[in-house]
Amino acid sequence: MARGCGCADEEAVAAACAREAEDAAARLGRRFGRAEARGHAADYLRGLLAEVERKNGWQLAERVGYAHPRGIQRVLDRYAWDADAVRDDLRAYVVAELGDPRAVLVVDETGFPKQGTRSAGVARQYCGALGKVANCQVAVTAALWAGQRAWPMGALLYLPEAWTTDPARRASAQIPATVQFQEKWRLALTLVRRTRAAGVMPTAVVADAEYGDNTTVRQTLHRLRLPYAVGISPTLTMFRGTPTLRIDRTQPRPRNRRDGWPNQEPVAVRALSEALTPRAWRRVTWRNGTNPPWEADFAALRVTPATDWRRRRLAPEVWLLCERGLGPTGRRKHYLVSLPATASLAQLVRLAHQRWAIEQHYQDLKTELGLDHFEGRTYPGWQHHLVISAVAYAFVQRERMRPREGPPLTFPQVRAFVQEIFTGLLFISRPRYMRWMKQAEHRFRQLRI
Repeated sequence: MARGCGCADEEAVAAACAREAEDAAARLGRRFGRAEARGHAADYLRGLLAEVERKNGWQLAERVGYAHPRGIQRVLDRYAWDADAVRDDLRAYVVAELGDPRAVLVVDETGFPKQGTRSAGVARQYCGALGKVANCQVAVTAALWAGQRAWPMGALLYLPEAWTTDPARRASAQIPATVQFQEKWRLALTLVRRTRAAGVMPTAVVADAEYGDNTTVRQTLHRLRLPYAVGISPTLTMFRGTPTLRIDRTQPRPRNRRDGWPNQEPVAVRALSEALTPRAWRRVTWRNGTNPPWEADFAALRVTPATDWRRRRLAPEVWLLCERGLGPTGRRKHYLVSLPATASLAQLVRLAHQRWAIEQHYQDLKTELGLDHFEGRTYPGWQHHLVISAVAYAFVQRERMRPREGPPLTFPQVRAFVQEIFTGLLFISRPRYMRWMKQAEHRFRQLRI
């Protein structure tokens, strides 16, 4: 049996894959009014799935047999179509075909390094792709982690205030008047609400300290009845357990604290972690998907975030999960986890480490589908490229689910298999493309000589 087919009948698998690809193109194409635009959008999708070194307008056009990139480029910046509607279609597809009641929603951000200053939202800011402050764009994203697969649920480009308050830059990047400045945590909550509105009911939300440190994010997740596991900074302060509110009867009742004051002082997370006794720590082993197992020491205690008390209310009691790496210098990490008080330490660790999935998600989107290859400068163009990349990603993930013998295929393996099918179909539908490729190869060899 061929490694790529994943089934005894390779022809049947290839035919099923081709049908699924046409369905994906049809779901995308119905948001385009003209037949020509639908064809160009389908070819853009096929180009992203192809083996192209740099997935920009010229190279995508060459890969799908165009003599000029105009048709491909119009998909991003000329044709009138609603990227939000396509994204809604994609969410509905995930719910109908790929939903999992045990799915976890992973919220994070990713950076796109840039050289110039005219691309929408570009600024000197922290870029996760480079691990430092650099000139880049940043997108807040949400992905559903279900059944060892990640499914894109949305992404929003972060626009610094310098962009939203500058009319000239807004006009140049075609930023709609309805798009105003929003902090990253507000964008994250928008994605959470959109996911819920699509009918997805994740079992939990996981995020890093960019969002875990934000009181409003945690309060909103409590109101939505969504359990969470979020990274936090060691400087946040906590009450041990749930403090009792008390009123000094000998003093007038405070006007701004009608229920009284806590009976204990808040303590920084770092101090709570360092005060734990050796017996409080336990070694826990966990596995991220099919990767080799990891080990670290963990301790957990019930706390109440004190930051909410500054807003004149006590927050719900949650778990403070402390992680200590192995070795003499063991780096410490801290999480707030809103699982019930009966949850085991292993359950806390397993949920807190679900966030690793987003890193592989970004790598596949960028390396295999060219998410970060977009070279346009406009806000609509960026949105259009991103949503078609998400459609391509969901298609490959769907193909990975086909039953097969042996170990599961990786994302790159399935993408390569899909590309072979598309190449064969392209040669059948456009015979002149084979002659064009041979001529291009001949010219390339002459240039090398």
